[in-house]
Amino acid sequence: MVTAAADPTPQTADAQPWGRVDDDGTVSVREGDDWRVVGQFPDGPPEEALAYYERKYSDLASEVTLLEVRHRRGGASAADLRSAAKAVSAKINGASAVGDLASLDARVAALTETLSAETETEAAAAREAVDEAVKVRTELVEKAEALAARDPRTVQWKQASAELSTLFNEWQSQQQNGPRLPKSTAQQLWKRFRDARATVDKHRREFYAELDEAHKEVRDRKTRLVEKAEALAPKGEEGIAAYRELLDQWKTAGRAGKKADDALWARFKAAGDALYGARSERETADAEASREKIAAKRELLEEAKAVPDERDLAKARALLTGIQRRWDEVGRIFPREAERGLDDDLRKIEQSLRTREDADWKRNDPEQKARANDMTRQLTEAIEKLEDELAAAEKSGDKASIAKASEALEARRGWLRALGG
Repeated sequence: MVTAAADPTPQTADAQPWGRVDDDGTVSVREGDDWRVVGQFPDGPPEEALAYYERKYSDLASEVTLLEVRHRRGGASAADLRSAAKAVSAKINGASAVGDLASLDARVAALTETLSAETETEAAAAREAVDEAVKVRTELVEKAEALAARDPRTVQWKQASAELSTLFNEWQSQQQNGPRLPKSTAQQLWKRFRDARATVDKHRREFYAELDEAHKEVRDRKTRLVEKAEALAPKGEEGIAAYRELLDQWKTAGRAGKKADDALWARFKAAGDALYGARSERETADAEASREKIAAKRELLEEAKAVPDERDLAKARALLTGIQRRWDEVGRIFPREAERGLDDDLRKIEQSLRTREDADWKRNDPEQKARANDMTRQLTEAIEKLEDELAAAEKSGDKASIAKASEALEARRGWLRALGG
């Protein structure tokens, strides 16, 4: 009988061998105080037989070490490692191998116990993850249902479609990357989401169908306005008033869709541009014809500068009247801005002369003179009286009376000077 001289695992304190080979080639492993037959190796020397079964032990030890390393490094779930540990434990139990099987089994058992606790933690975390996923998907469902519940007439459909698309993408992301939900819960939530999505799609189709019909009516209405505007072309500038009426109708006609609106407006505007173009051509011709008139009126303005310098009002009025007559004979001027500027300059000269005439009339009006003389007489009498009062106050030394009489006297003298007295 030959016993094992070496073992890849630490030996026990008594350093007894873990395996032996009988003379008939039977190989046994020591388990405590007993020996268990693990196989036969009759065709080779005992050392080779032991080496063969020790290699099997080394393979088992490597599997245990690998499990421990995977656990330390993390990444694998505790449940998966626990399942792998169970499989390795089954291999160790009654294994056809020579070595410290009990030590390997103890290591696996210790790892299994640790994994059991971690599995419970993972299970709790998984339940929390499922609860959170249910909450998230429920929120997605409620948002979709809120979109479906809105009045289709008030919805901005481009924005609503984008929102629904975003919700659906988030739903798919949850399905692909989130935890698996219980089947009944997942089906119930999906049914609600699908129904809300179908409702939104139905409302959108109905809205755009109604919008298309409304656009068709507006398109027909605006087409008729365009045709009327284009028919004004032969009238030229005289058609502008009618075109403006059509423009007012255009503004209240509604929307026919961007593409149709742009095309119809281009035609409508072109018709208006033709009418305004005719007026522009006429104004250009008028402005060209007004050049000589402008020069003539400017010459009249130069003559009119002599009016303010003429001291004799009758001669000044005669000079201005002659200029005004020739001014009217020159006729209208275009553009109107130029005419208004020239008229304003002449009007200033007219106003200046009128002011002089009004002042002269007031000075020479008998009634005005009589009133002025009466006022002068009254002021003179009042001044004489106040002078006597001032003299009496100065004689008595009454300062208050002196101040009062002086102030009143100065005021009356000022009024008299204003009257030319």
